[in-house]
Amino acid sequence: MKKRKKNILLYLIIVIVPTMIGVGSCLHIVLEQDMKERTEDAKWIATIHQRNWDQFISETVTTLEILSIALDANSEKSQIDKLLLKTETMDPRYGGVFLLNQHGVVQSGSSPYLTNLNLSQHSYIQEVVRTNDLVISDQLEQLPNGQEIVGIAKPLVDEDFGSPMIVGAHLRVDYMQNIMQMLTPNAEVSIYNTNGESIMSLNEGLLQSDQSIVLPIDRLPWDIEVKIAEANQNSIIKRIILISLPIFILTNILFFFLKYIMLKRQTNLEKKQNELQKLELVGNLAASTAHEIRNPLTGIKGLIQLLGEKHTATQDQYYFSIINDEINRINEIVSEFLILGKPTIQKIDKINLNCIIRELEPLIKSEANLATIDYEVSMPEEPIFIYCNKDQMKQVILNITKNALESMTDYGKLSLSIIRKKQNCLLVIKDTGSGICKEDMDKIFQPFFTSKDSGTGLGLVVCRRIIESFQGEIAITSKESVGTEVVISLPLQPS
Repeated sequence: MKKRKKNILLYLIIVIVPTMIGVGSCLHIVLEQDMKERTEDAKWIATIHQRNWDQFISETVTTLEILSIALDANSEKSQIDKLLLKTETMDPRYGGVFLLNQHGVVQSGSSPYLTNLNLSQHSYIQEVVRTNDLVISDQLEQLPNGQEIVGIAKPLVDEDFGSPMIVGAHLRVDYMQNIMQMLTPNAEVSIYNTNGESIMSLNEGLLQSDQSIVLPIDRLPWDIEVKIAEANQNSIIKRIILISLPIFILTNILFFFLKYIMLKRQTNLEKKQNELQKLELVGNLAASTAHEIRNPLTGIKGLIQLLGEKHTATQDQYYFSIINDEINRINEIVSEFLILGKPTIQKIDKINLNCIIRELEPLIKSEANLATIDYEVSMPEEPIFIYCNKDQMKQVILNITKNALESMTDYGKLSLSIIRKKQNCLLVIKDTGSGICKEDMDKIFQPFFTSKDSGTGLGLVVCRRIIESFQGEIAITSKESVGTEVVISLPLQPS
């Protein structure tokens, strides 16, 4: 139950919480991006209508300027009416084109409703008279036929007319609405004058959004307002899923990877604990029975020696030698058991590792010569001080060199070198023997595992136990038919 709760907590920390944070961040980013896109769309729509209205007004102004040039005071009224009518019929945007006197009364017009029509009360006509400049109406007007229009007028000052005249036109609002509807059929657009009064609107009530974009029309005293479209919930959810799904998958992969690492560490820890328990059991057993085993062995060995003196036959001596070898083997196993037992107080001194190697060199060299194996030693000139037990350190080196010599048959090479580092030193023992197969590499430090016919399987286990008691490490690399390299790392001590 406790382990299950731990797994649930770990899953919450590694998967659920990061996924929720990721989804929250994605939601914020997606909403911002969606709002930005919808705002840009609304701005684009407003820009289209802004340019369309500006172009519309510019073209109308151009038409009025052409009319002001074409109109002649010497022309008959019928000719002027014909010119104005032609101008209106050529462009469907016009609801009427007219010529006013200085009092704002229509002198000539393109439509019958313009006959003698008095426009002097209209503010844009008064503004033309006052400023003597082109003016566009700020109000929506309605003609007698019910048509909604926007007025535009331009002064026509010419000596031939004898008095100031005004040429103007009525722009059809319904025509512009149809154009706007065709350009953006799904947009809610409104146009307001300077007083905030609505001039026209398209698709009113289509959108529930209260956010909008407002742009001014350059050639008109009006503003165009385009409502920002509502968020597409399905699109947002789909985008969030597409972004959040990889986060969820990655966090799950991370969770299972961490679980794999934790399980592997737990397995290694349990394996190490099992080995330690096994060694402790063996050591406790050996420590409690070592004397009881050695005392009868000593008696047996003495009796064998006496029998050997009495029975001198070659065959008997052969048997006695085998018995002695086996007694020595039992003694060796018991000694190694004692080392593997509970930690005991041992004498550790600061010792020069070079001196240990020099003391062992004659013994190792003689064994190498007997096996016709080349032996090389490489040591730095300065002393290499380490904290260790001298006898146990010698036991480690002899054990490893013995294994190296036994792995080589003829004309091999054994090298021993000391390498000084900043914080530690490396004792490297390398041979060109038969090597260790991959299947056995994971077992070499297991108690009682040996590839020798007469091995105890405790040599390397003892070596590692001794080196670790000196705060060091031992590592072995090997390749079949190439050789084996043993690297012992020990912390350096000041001179």
